[in-house]
Amino acid sequence: MWYNGKTVKYVSAYASSKNCHAIMNGIPELPGWLSITPTSTDGVTNVISILTAAVASGRSVNVEITSNTITAVYMA
Repeated sequence: MWYNGKTVKYVSAYASSKNCHAIMNGIPELPGWLSITPTSTDGVTNVISILTAAVASGRSVNVEITSNTITAVYMA
């Protein structure tokens, strides 16, 4: 499901693509850390880049969340 115009609160990344997470504001049913699980090999890097750019610039994002994981994102 797509959630539009959401604020990224925190982004966390580790050395493994299996351990990347973010907290999104404004999604009441998913208030905690969400795993980032994109569908392509460089997807984790791309999602982390967009989310951190959104935090740094104070911009919102449109985010797709499937099974409590972030699968796609773009800056609004």
